[in-house]
Order: sequence, then structure tokens, then C-alpha cells
Amino acid sequence: MLKVQNLEFTYPKSNKKAVNGVSFEIKKGEIFGFLGPNGAGKTTTQKVIIGLLKDYHGVVEILGKNLLSWKTDLYNRIGVGFELPNHYQKLTALENLELFASFYRRRTIPPLKLLQMVELEEDANQRVGTFSKGMKSKLNFARSLLNDPEVLFLDEPTTGLDPVGRRLIKNLIIQKRNEGKAIFLTTHNMQDADELCDRVGFIVEGRLVLIESPKELKIKHGKKIVKLEYIKDGGLESQEFDLKNLADNKSFLSLLKTGSVQTIHTEEATLEDIFIKATGRHL
Repeated sequence: MLKVQNLEFTYPKSNKKAVNGVSFEIKKGEIFGFLGPNGAGKTTTQKVIIGLLKDYHGVVEILGKNLLSWKTDLYNRIGVGFELPNHYQKLTALENLELFASFYRRRTIPPLKLLQMVELEEDANQRVGTFSKGMKSKLNFARSLLNDPEVLFLDEPTTGLDPVGRRLIKNLIIQKRNEGKAIFLTTHNMQDADELCDRVGFIVEGRLVLIESPKELKIKHGKKIVKLEYIKDGGLESQEFDLKNLADNKSFLSLLKTGSVQTIHTEEATLEDIFIKATGRHL
């Protein structure tokens, strides 16, 4: 669905490459997370791929066709959710979606259906200028789905949302993946990436330094131990046990039988731990 080979881009008047030799691909029904700190090259890479930045080096193929061969018909096939919502403030939510729907040369999803999907149907006739940051983010996400795109580009899609709103948008992203969409997700939110992505790529200073599935990364970099917290003499204590031969560990089994165990955790690494270890950089 998307293939990038040796992508390079330098902004005018800059001596430093914003994107430096980046290569990756995304398959149908896959969420690929592009992770890195601010200024690492995430958004620049996305802007090159969707045709907003020209004069790049390397090869970009979308839906089996070289990006240079696409004309404006590309935008009938892809959807984009920018990090900063850019709506018409004096129009209502419904009017915004109706306006953008009119730009496409293919059948679009009914705007009211999209507003219902992101739980904004009751605010359909409210001016966007009165919306909260979270409501604007929801409307931004809805607009990216107007043309039922085959490839979806999302830049920090949960920014400004409360926990309920984040859960809603993440569920919709997973739903779109299950429908066979290819999703390119740029974020520095490791929790979102861990939960949503089939594979992640770590980008630092324009270079893609690692690509792997979150699960494999956590298994590879996590500690092979289990940690128990238990009550002893009225206080909370903890003890760690090696996962190897855990079923035969008498101390572990004895603690389980006392009924005093409060929590049990495996000590797997977080994506942020792995990012710092792999790149030497904090998010």
C-alpha cells in the first residue's frame, strides 16, 4: 500500500537533512507507527509522502504507483489527519464536512454519519469556532475519513482528547485497520503506539534506526522476571522471581498460597524504555 525507499529531504536554506535515508513499507490492514521526539522528521516524512513537500530524493510508491506519477487524483484515495486541526471557524461542523466532501470526485461517507461516529452529532449545527480542542480533534479525524480512504495518514490523532475521547478515536483506528486500511501513524505517544501499532519505526534526527513490532521489542528488551507485591506484618513488601522454572519455585508458590499477594507483574520494557535504549534520546 505504501513503499518508501531511501527518502531524503532538506528544507531550503538548511544544511541539515530533515529526512535522511528513510526506508519502510506498509501493508494492507497494517498500522505502522512512526515514533520519535519533536523535530525528528516524522511530520516532514508524512508531508513528503502526501505531496505537500517537493524536491525530495528517493522513491515513494502509494498504491503501487510512483508518487511522481500521481496527480490530484491521489487525494481521492488517501486520507490525512493533520496534527493541528484547520477548520473553517465560522462554519458549523456539518458545513465543514459538506464543504470538504464537495472537493472529492468519488462518493463520500455522509457527513452526519461521520459526526455520529465521533460522537459529535449533537453539535453538528454548532460553529466550529465554539468547539473545544478535543471536539476539533474529533472533527479533524472525521474529515480524514470522508472519502473512505485506502491509505490513512494520522499525525498525533489523540492530541487534546480526554481519556474517553482517546478511547473512541483509538477504537475507530483499529476498526479501520480491520477494514483493510493501511495506516501511517506519526506520534511521540508511546502508549498509543504500543496499543495500536502492528509495527513501529524509531526516527531520530531524520534517520530511521529501528523497525519492529511492539510485542517483539518488549519481549527482546524486557526482563525475564515476575514481581509480586504482598502483605507481611501489616506492610506491603515486594519480591522478584526468575521466570525460568517459576512453577517449581517453592518461595513463589508459598507466597501464592498465603493469600497475601496484592499484585503480580511481569517486568517487560515499555516502548519508551526501548526507544531510549535504542537511540540514546529521551522523548
